[in-house]
Amino acid sequence: MNWKVNVSNLLKDYELKHPPMIITVNKFNEDSAKEFSESMGLAHNTGQQIIPILIDSYGGEVYSLMSMISSIKSSKLPVATIVQGKAMSCGAILFSFGKEGHRYMSPDATLMIHDVSSFSGGKVEEIKVGAEETERLNKKVYTMMARNCGHEDDYFSNIIHEKGHADWYLDGKEALKYGIANHLKVPMINVNINVDIEME
Repeated sequence: MNWKVNVSNLLKDYELKHPPMIITVNKFNEDSAKEFSESMGLAHNTGQQIIPILIDSYGGEVYSLMSMISSIKSSKLPVATIVQGKAMSCGAILFSFGKEGHRYMSPDATLMIHDVSSFSGGKVEEIKVGAEETERLNKKVYTMMARNCGHEDDYFSNIIHEKGHADWYLDGKEALKYGIANHLKVPMINVNINVDIEME
C-alpha cells in the first residue's frame, strides 16, 4: 500500500513528526496481537482520521484475532481494512471489521472462510469441553462477520453448512456479492500539508 505527501507551495521545508500509521497483519498469534494493539494506540497520535489495516495472511490463532477485534472496537478512530494477496481464516474475519464503505480488496486477492479449527486433545471429557468451546467461537465469529456485512446472524454459518463445512474461497467479485468487500482496489493514502491564511 502506498502513500504520498501533498505539500503547499507556500512551504519551503516540512518535517512530519509522525508518518501515517499503516498497520500490517500477516500473523495471528500473541506477539502479533500485542503489536497490533500498540500500533492502534500510536495511530491515535498521528492526526490521521482513519486507521488503515493491511491484511495479507493465511490466518492463525482465533484468540489472537479476538484480541485484535477488541482493539478495533475500543478505537476512537474508524478503521479501513485492505486485503492484498490473501485474507484467510482469521484474516477474512478481521477484514470484515473495516468500517462500512472502507473495506478494500485487490482484484487479484483471495478470501477464505472456514470453521474454527478444533484444538482439543487428551481425555474424553477434555475433548468434549474443547469441542464446545470450538462451537462457541465458531458461532461468535460467524455472527460478528454477518453483522459487520449487514446480514442476519446465521448468514455465513448457513452458507458454510451448505458447502459441507469445507474451506470457502472467494475472489474479489464474490466478496462484493456477499457484502464482505466494498471496493475492488487498493487505496492510496494522501497526506495533505497546507498553510491556512485567514483574516479576522
